[in-house]
Amino acid sequence: MLSRRRFIAASTSAAALAALGLSPSALAASGLKLGKARPFSYDALIAQARALAAAGYAPPPVLSRSVLERINYEEHGKIKFRIDDALFVDGPGAYPVTFFHLGRYFQTPVHMHVLDDDAHSAREIIYDAAYFDMPADSPAHELPKGAGFAGFRFQESRYGDQKTFPWQKDDWVAFLGASYFRAIGALAQYGLSARGIALDIAEPDRPEEFPSFTNFWFVPPAKGSDRVTVYALLDGPSISGAYRFDMQRETGVVMDIACSLFLRRDVARLGLAPATSMFWFSETIKQTAIDWRPEVHDSDGLAMWAGDGERIWRPLNNPPRTMASAFSDKTPKGFGLLQRDRVFDHYQDGVYYDRRPSLWVEPLGDWGEGSVQLVEIPTDDETNDNIVAMWVPKAAARAGNEYHLKYRLHWEADEPYPTPLARCVATRLGRGGEPGKPRPQGVRKFVVEFKGAPLETLAYGVKPEAVLSASRGTFSYVFTEAVPDGVAGHWRAQFDLTVDGKEPVDMRLYLKHGDQTLSETWLYQYHPLA
Repeated sequence: MLSRRRFIAASTSAAALAALGLSPSALAASGLKLGKARPFSYDALIAQARALAAAGYAPPPVLSRSVLERINYEEHGKIKFRIDDALFVDGPGAYPVTFFHLGRYFQTPVHMHVLDDDAHSAREIIYDAAYFDMPADSPAHELPKGAGFAGFRFQESRYGDQKTFPWQKDDWVAFLGASYFRAIGALAQYGLSARGIALDIAEPDRPEEFPSFTNFWFVPPAKGSDRVTVYALLDGPSISGAYRFDMQRETGVVMDIACSLFLRRDVARLGLAPATSMFWFSETIKQTAIDWRPEVHDSDGLAMWAGDGERIWRPLNNPPRTMASAFSDKTPKGFGLLQRDRVFDHYQDGVYYDRRPSLWVEPLGDWGEGSVQLVEIPTDDETNDNIVAMWVPKAAARAGNEYHLKYRLHWEADEPYPTPLARCVATRLGRGGEPGKPRPQGVRKFVVEFKGAPLETLAYGVKPEAVLSASRGTFSYVFTEAVPDGVAGHWRAQFDLTVDGKEPVDMRLYLKHGDQTLSETWLYQYHPLA
């Protein structure tokens, strides 16, 4: 039943919409205040982004920093959007929209709009402090009228299992901060993030740039539809762009994204479809007593499905210095940051790192030549996202360039198109040399485990061959053996690497039998001083 405040607000809103010739069924938004109707189309949004790029960059107006700085993490946590005022709280569609408040860590106002039923016009949702429950002494009361929002999220379905996913409390996708957004996976946990664009990450002579989604437009869902559509305008000193997000809540979340990007000025490293994650340490390399937990990471590896069909697994590192690795490709089939280790005992943490989603990027159409690039940044705790994976086109990113891209993001427990080959399930390091003898300096032992169907079908007594290569150094004591755990198809390759100096070593390994490839390709970057 509608509260009296909501009934009066909805009735007033419906009358105003009727006077404008718009459908109150879609735009009636409980207590939300709406601005004047303005024409809207995706083609016009693309044209707006192109025009923005042709003009000089105009930074968004700055609100009172003294007020926003006082809305710190603790104060921001006390500000809660009133669920009764959610957009689409009574439909159409299953998923209401709630909004995030501005604060110290989210100071750029973001403008929200809702389209009419035929998607030809839109009205801005005007910020009002009354939408939020907050303490009487909250600094947020000092912000001006119409200050704007920080971001938004879609709540769980109003028609779903309310015991497992109560829509008033649980959400499944959120856009908050610059061009960052994230979704839950099949295990109902948030983890890593995606972003609209990544500019000049790990460029030594150029600071990283963080363009922002400045405006969002919500499309009223069709009756009975389980998809939601959102448009967005991106703007920053070097780029502008228009985006369309078609999102669907499945076992996890699937997003179809179309974007048109326009460069104002040259960019040294243009990262498309970027994913951002956290990797502090794992069982592979962990400093003694650095933390009580066995592992702490949102993702443990980068998976790639190359244009020529090769399947690749690259375990992540927390490197001694910022490292950028490029894996050249043409017409890639996909890549993603995955969390393969799903055993709770390997983490022992109530924030459930074992349930964090994997994010897979599936190109829609031919992306041409370029490289999947992985940037790893040193970190000494779990609060910093220090991992970025992205597609970087081969051609230089020059002012005036346009990019029109389509791709699909899969937020799931695993990659959506698993390889039929055996997959890498563990990477272990130790001191090299022979047991019972002095351990030589500069020698590291590696044990890489694979598991999968091709290894299950090997004839008794047949061992797979380890195919090894490295950018430098020499190998010794190379052999393979079945892991003695009674699990069919579980094998490991062991080898020692002898190397001098401090520079990293890039290694490649896969298993084969005769001419048959049995496993995906394991890539690893070893830092001798790590």
